[in-house]
Amino acid sequence: QVQLVESGGGLVQPGGSLRLSCVASGSIFGIYVMGWYREAPGKERELVATITNGGSTNYADFVKGRFTISKGNGKNTVYLQMESLKPEDTAVYYCNFRDLRTYWGQGTQVTVSS
Repeated sequence: QVQLVESGGGLVQPGGSLRLSCVASGSIFGIYVMGWYREAPGKERELVATITNGGSTNYADFVKGRFTISKGNGKNTVYLQMESLKPEDTAVYYCNFRDLRTYWGQGTQVTVSS
């Protein structure tokens, strides 16, 4: 089992910044991918960004140049630094862990509004 604990969501004005964190614990070994997905009201869950334990990253086109995914040093921690936030970035953001298994965090709300 793998447990994911997210933090860092909140309310921010358009153009602002937020940093999300996700800490993974439990049975973690070998090659895996961690990442962030988001789900806006009335829409399907979509990929935001992923990072492998080797550090390779992948981004959705709509966040390239604005969001940065990174790993913490020495821990199974992933960060999502979000800049130049737009109202359309409003969603519940979910941390994801994937190897041969898939786990999801509980989600953290990000609201971009003036």
